[in-house]
This record gives sequence, structure tokens and C-alpha cells, in this order.
Amino acid sequence: MIDRHSGGERALIVHIALNDDINDDAEEFTELAVAAAVVPCHQVYARRDTPDAKFFLGSGKVAELAALVARHGAEVALFNRELSPAQERNLERELDCRVLDRTGLILDIFAQRARSFEGKLQVELAQLQHLSTRLVRGWTHLERQKGGIGLRGPGETQLETDRRLIGLRIKQINERLNRVKQQRQQSARSRKRALLSTVALVGYTNAGKSTLFNRLTDGDVFAADQLFATLDTTLRTLEVPGEHPIVLSDTVGFIRRLPPELIQAFEATLDETRDADLLLHVVDASDPERSARIGDVKSVLQRIGAGDVPVVEVYNKIDCIDGREPSVERGEEGHVHRVWLSARSGQGAHLLREVIGEHLNETKQRRWLSIAAGGGRLRAMLYEWGAVVDELDLEAGGWLLEVTLAEQRWQSFSSGVDFAHVVEEIEPAGELASFVPADSSGMRA
Repeated sequence: MIDRHSGGERALIVHIALNDDINDDAEEFTELAVAAAVVPCHQVYARRDTPDAKFFLGSGKVAELAALVARHGAEVALFNRELSPAQERNLERELDCRVLDRTGLILDIFAQRARSFEGKLQVELAQLQHLSTRLVRGWTHLERQKGGIGLRGPGETQLETDRRLIGLRIKQINERLNRVKQQRQQSARSRKRALLSTVALVGYTNAGKSTLFNRLTDGDVFAADQLFATLDTTLRTLEVPGEHPIVLSDTVGFIRRLPPELIQAFEATLDETRDADLLLHVVDASDPERSARIGDVKSVLQRIGAGDVPVVEVYNKIDCIDGREPSVERGEEGHVHRVWLSARSGQGAHLLREVIGEHLNETKQRRWLSIAAGGGRLRAMLYEWGAVVDELDLEAGGWLLEVTLAEQRWQSFSSGVDFAHVVEEIEPAGELASFVPADSSGMRA
């Protein structure tokens, strides 16, 4: 990844509101700055109807910022808006310090937090794509052509060389990420062959996804009360009622105005979200801005092509709300659409497991299976899958099982089972009480 400047501990934070949007997540931007390991030395608030082409702000405000930088000894100025390369360069010249816009700040955080090989590649790709538009950083030597004895070339400037080298590196990273994506797709195909359902945790950053992931799976994913505490997608198996073990994935958190570079760079990781059978949208129930956060997450899900995946909202952190108890809310048709719980204390975690199982069981088919006494291995397999709803002992020996399975598992199951004695839609009384199976092991020879 790109090496970051070692300075920048003291930061001047500039909040710019456009039109009537006065606050515009000023608190969140300050949290981002803290997450980047800087110390805010002063914060400035400004309002603009439209951005200025040269500085984004007016020249008078820029002069005020320059005085504040000198007074507080700031090493970097952080702007909560996306700046053009020219605006960033002009501001650095006027303020006499480094300038980072919102995208640059988020990329810096990601560079610090990436741990896996794939995560580091994704962050480096996003960094290079962002840097490629900012190569003119005010250093005039980059525009000089090569010259002198032994250095005369075809006239390529240093700036053009840097752009070409960055382009080559981006191509190399994309090739590596494509291989990673192919491996992920192969793993996904293997899970489908094993008939494992996939459930993905999504939500706004710092909503408690990793804490909930650890609570459900007894995992050890890093979790902290800070934005973008974890970046790398983690997969674990999870037992839920009435379903073969599922695969639960913890994904990178979303944020308002997520930079396009990050969406493109993390495409391989976001495949886990698009391909999931169910999304658990984790919401910080104690956040006064939770409605806006929910809208932001839904917007990102649409952008990455996951807008049609079924969603259950998980309202986390109820331990921060007086009087709120764990509960499940259902819609008019009886489907679960919201679960209230606390990932930190574990209150309501069992409810979420039941809801996951209930949702995945909704599309299953329920049938009666007659299994002769010699089919004990088949019976044990059905119990291992968690597919048996009810069981009756038959007078002639064997069992009559009420079984619920997804269509895919029925198809896989039927390829090795004699289905001559499947009885559907019969109540466990009357006819079933006198039902006697034929002499068969219940398995295809």
C-alpha cells in the first residue's frame, strides 16, 4: 500500500454545509478524524450555497483557515467534502499544510485497518485510483522532461511516467483481485453444492456488526467502538433451528456518501452481500440519526446490486435504551421484519437465531416419509440436518417422519432415497395411525 506521511497528528477540521444542510454529519466526520489517529486541534464551520471552483470556500474563509493553521500548529487540514485535485492543491498552497478531503481521510483509515492480503490489495487499488487524479500536487519537477547525457528519452515527462506506472500497478492489482474473486466464487459454488444457506451482516459502520457476529458464532473478530473497526470479510458456520448449519458473513460497514473508489475496489468482498440468502441489517437503536443511517445503507445496497435480497432489521444496543426489552416485530402478513437485541450483553440473541431459522424455513416443503427399520442411517441423517418436525413409530417397525427441507435439499435427497413411500399432506391421525410401510430399507440400492 501507499506509505502515509508520518505527521498529521494535529488536525484542523473543516465542516462545510451546502445550502441549508447546517450540521451535515459534523459529529461523524470528527469521529472519522479520530479513527484516523489524529488529534483535532480546532474545528471550523462554514456554509456555502455552491462550491467555489478554486478553493471550494471563499478567499476570505481560506485566509481565516490559514491563520488558524498557524495559530494551532496544525499539520493537516481535513475537509468533510470531496475536493477536486485543483482545489486540494490550491488549499495546500494557501494553508501551507497537507489537505485531505473526505475520501482521502476514509482511504487513510482503510490503509491502517486492512489486515488480510485481499483487504490490502483492495485498499491499495482504491488509493491508486484516487491518487491518479491528483498527481499534479504542485510539484513542478513532475512536469520536467528527462534530459542530459544518457537520460534523453522519447520526451516522456516525469508526470506521464508516474501515471503510466500507476496504471500498470492498477492493472496488476485488478488481475490479482480477479483471481481472488474467482476463488470466492468457487467457494460460493462449493457452499451451494453443500446446500448451505448464506446470511450476511450489513449495516452502517459502528452499528455493532462484528460484536453481533462474535456473539452468534463465538468468534474473535476485532470489534471496537469506532468507525471502520474491521474491514475484512469473515465467514463462520452457525447453527439455527430447523436448518443445516448456515454460513454467516461479517462485511465492511457502510457510510454516508461511500466513495465510489471503495465500492469498486471492494467488489469481490461485496459479492458475499449480493449472493446471500438473507441480509441482517444491523442498526444502532440508540443512534438519534438511525432513520437516516437506514436510508444510507439501503442506498448502498441498491448501488451494489443487493437491493432485492430479503432483509431483516436487527436493532442493536437496546442496553443503551431505558425500558427496551428484547423482542420480535412482525408485519401484517406475519413475516418478521425487525428484531430488538443487545449484541454486547447477549439479550435477544436467541431470538435472532430463531428468526433466521424461521425465514430460511419459509421456502421449505413439508412432507411425510416412511422409513423401514433398516433405514436407521437415513433417519439419523435427517435428524442431523435438523429436518425432522415430528415422528411416529410404525406397528410393523420403522418410522413415519414429518420432514421439512428446502427444494434443493429435497432434490439432492431424492437422488439417493426410494420415494415410493412419501406421503404428503396427511394429518398424523386416522390413516397414518394404521399406515404400514413396504419392506424396504428406504435407500436406493
